[in-house]
Amino acid sequence: MTIIDPARDLGDLRALCGGAVALPSDDGYDAARQAFNLAVDQRPAAVAYPCNAQEVAAVVRFARERGLRVAPQATGHNAGPLGGLEHTILLKTSGMHGVTIDPERRIARAEAGVLWEDVVDAAAPHGLLALHGSAPDVGVVGYSLGGGMGWLARSHGFQTNNLTAIELVTADATLVRTDRENDPELFWALRGGGGNFGIVTAVEFKLFPIAEIYAGFMMWDWTEAERVLTAWSRWAVDAPDEVTTSFRIMQLPPLPELPEIIRGRRLVMIDGAVQGDEAEAILAPLRALEPELDTFAMVPAPSLVRLHQDPEEPMPFTSDSALVEELPPAAIEALVELAGPGSDSPLLMVELRQVGGALGRVTPGHGALAKLDAQFVLFMGGLAIDADVEAAILGHAARLKDALEPWSGAGQYLNFAEHAVDTSASYGAFTYRRLQAVKARVDPGNVIHANHAL
Repeated sequence: MTIIDPARDLGDLRALCGGAVALPSDDGYDAARQAFNLAVDQRPAAVAYPCNAQEVAAVVRFARERGLRVAPQATGHNAGPLGGLEHTILLKTSGMHGVTIDPERRIARAEAGVLWEDVVDAAAPHGLLALHGSAPDVGVVGYSLGGGMGWLARSHGFQTNNLTAIELVTADATLVRTDRENDPELFWALRGGGGNFGIVTAVEFKLFPIAEIYAGFMMWDWTEAERVLTAWSRWAVDAPDEVTTSFRIMQLPPLPELPEIIRGRRLVMIDGAVQGDEAEAILAPLRALEPELDTFAMVPAPSLVRLHQDPEEPMPFTSDSALVEELPPAAIEALVELAGPGSDSPLLMVELRQVGGALGRVTPGHGALAKLDAQFVLFMGGLAIDADVEAAILGHAARLKDALEPWSGAGQYLNFAEHAVDTSASYGAFTYRRLQAVKARVDPGNVIHANHAL
């Protein structure tokens, strides 16, 4: 059986989740199935809202008995690769929102539905900061299992390699806690191998004693794109590990809620954070480029969660990404030609995240994602308001990727891969076989439906 019979099964399923279930025949189904990305059309067999790990286990058992799969979703920021979900129960984990902070051990525990802003707010009174991402409304669990590359990444590495324990429900509906001593091979696989191995119900991870940090952004008109990108890309490669920044070419819509200084404009922006006492000296080469606006200053560390100013409301969006190994003059010229003045680009933004530092080194005890062999991660996208616009955005992004192909590496940073990709290309043969072996052991029937499947 691959569908749920409302007359026979609905009562059983609702009993498992306190009544919080939506089927395709229900009035609330369309709202329940919605991901953060409104361009994603997921149509699961049912949507269930568990409140704890025991309810997750009960739903997994229910699904297995009926030949269905199970997919967890906190926010749906990277929902595209999941596909339509026709024979899958979608577990919306927003009801699992517990956060605890152990200030003595500098450890946080976050349940499956927790968002990064929840952790930032809970840790701040203790003068502690997590390795969160660039948006406050992204789910902690999905971000952490896929890698996690935020404003402290070049000094502290991926969030996934700062996890200390993971709690999950495996495909046989067993509750498991894994760490370096308890099933270390599963713990290794989860850290970078994503949600392939069970429904993660909570994660524990390190916090860091950072109460203030030097952070902000610089802004230029997009006619300065080639000049600024040339200087930033050279600076970024040699910058100390205490620096993590990004470069963006942006075409902002004339929305009234945007500040007047950026409303409807085409801009170049560099944002990021610098740790330590030498921040002003480190940023001096960028300031020499005479930005129109420069907000870098000492700020409360919790403000980093909104530094990038990512949208916080669901919207239709499409994107593409790549790993860029170097940016010589020819690569910069190609990028600006396709994304800068005169390009007629439909891309709302083209972004390069600075890699290197701890992100490029293998450290003891790492998970399946040990490092990124790239100097930059390219991420580009736009508002997919209809099918024609989406096709235009993806077509232009593909042309930009093709133009940068001579300087790009294999695979992807999977947290930025918002369409189905060949995951084997992102790991290497040995790591991929090792991940598949763990998957075969803990989920031989492929019950767990992950967005980036092995």
